[in-house]
Amino acid sequence: MPPIVRKLNINLCRRWLLLPKSIVSRWPHPEQRAWHSIKSFRPFRLAIIGSGPAGFYTASKVMRRHNTARIDMYEHLPIPFGLVRYGVAPDHPEVKNCQDRFDECAELPNFHFFGNVNVGFDISLAEMKPHYDAICFAYGASKDRRLGIPGEDLEGVYSARDFVAWYNGLPDYADLKPRLDEGSDVVVIGQGNVALDVARVLLSNVDVLRKTDMPEYALELLSRSKVSSVRAVGRRGPMQGAFTIKEIRELINLPNVSFDRINRDLFPEDLKTLPRARRRIAELLVKSRTTPLSAAKSFSLDFLLSPTSFNSHSSTQNQLSQITFQQTHYTDPTTKFEASATVSTDDQSPKPIILPASMAFRSIGYKSEPLPGLSDLHIPFNTATGTIPNALGRVTLESTPGVLENSPLPGIYAAGWVKRGPTGVIASTMEDAFATAESIVKDLESGQSMLNYENGGSTGLGWEGIEQIVHGKGVRRTSWEDWRRIDEVEKERGWKLGKEREKITDVGEMLRIVDT
Repeated sequence: MPPIVRKLNINLCRRWLLLPKSIVSRWPHPEQRAWHSIKSFRPFRLAIIGSGPAGFYTASKVMRRHNTARIDMYEHLPIPFGLVRYGVAPDHPEVKNCQDRFDECAELPNFHFFGNVNVGFDISLAEMKPHYDAICFAYGASKDRRLGIPGEDLEGVYSARDFVAWYNGLPDYADLKPRLDEGSDVVVIGQGNVALDVARVLLSNVDVLRKTDMPEYALELLSRSKVSSVRAVGRRGPMQGAFTIKEIRELINLPNVSFDRINRDLFPEDLKTLPRARRRIAELLVKSRTTPLSAAKSFSLDFLLSPTSFNSHSSTQNQLSQITFQQTHYTDPTTKFEASATVSTDDQSPKPIILPASMAFRSIGYKSEPLPGLSDLHIPFNTATGTIPNALGRVTLESTPGVLENSPLPGIYAAGWVKRGPTGVIASTMEDAFATAESIVKDLESGQSMLNYENGGSTGLGWEGIEQIVHGKGVRRTSWEDWRRIDEVEKERGWKLGKEREKITDVGEMLRIVDT
């Protein structure tokens, strides 16, 4: 060991022994001291952008592993929880139980929530950077994927994501007003869990939905709905469906809804040869009995169909009336019972398949968008996948001359859908976020370079370093206490209506509540 380093270590030990016990008890654990320089005893400061499951699970894991870390969580809405609040179906309240864990995380003294602050707009990433040791992007997917076929902009063609946001009370979508009372036939293009959520909401008895936290405006329109038939259409077969057994079982068991039987040839003769998860779904679909024809509504899963156009009655009308599909076939028929089997369009088919539709919902996936200012921090973004390139949550530089492939950007991390793409459920998001948190803690404990290392480190001020900039733009930041007040009002309104809560769907009203 060089003499100067030995001398510094000896002096540090002497100072340590002379410190009062009250200070020693607050000192970081030995494995946490690697990040702290001899001259600076301030805590590690992490900014998390996004307050959904990915953000909260990352925060909770980091603070559990490194109890002196200070975390500032930024959210563009005045209230937290993101996908849990606005993406989970209202009739699946058990999925939202994770909010209790998030509440515990938010109550920790080193956690701070900054709502109604739109990073990239109200404050730039370049303005945030000097005040944090690390930034984790966990802001999810704000757009949906389009089909890119003729007629996609006709009235009556909706994004499933927008519809889910509407019936969950997301402020920007409260005025969607889908045409539920103008036709009976609905086609959902896609066969993932979101597609089945849409179908279930459209076919459910509205009196059952009244007991959920679905906003009153959505319940009122659903009560006037004329929808009686919903088809969920996919390009591949039942063995490649992206839905879970829970979702399809709920639809099959809906009261007063018939389920169209599926062609038995689409399943292997011996279902026991399938992997357990696929076998359970196949057994359910094969053995399900069609509800008597007296059922008022119907649901079907239609396979091996690819949409080619949305159509109106005539060129003078702008209202959807039908959808044209082309038959698809397996590129390799021997793989048709495998989850990864691929299909191609049968261009030789002489007769396209036309389905009537007064409404259609495309449900072929979500997509994250790049935040303004990512390039200012040299952060790459893959527009094709809608993700920030990373390795185990560490954001990596693109391969360029002089730069090693997968070279990590110091102090820059990603979690959730912007990290891996819009796939999986909340449980998989938790595992993914924990992996990112593990990378953050390992980098911290091993003394890896963090954000601003080239300038001698960050100020460590966090929010205090950018507060005046945000306030100077007229932004009213909300705190966790403000969310508690909004939460109380929602529950009070819900109690009067006989349900858990009545969501407030206007940002201005939220801010008025916390200011009174």
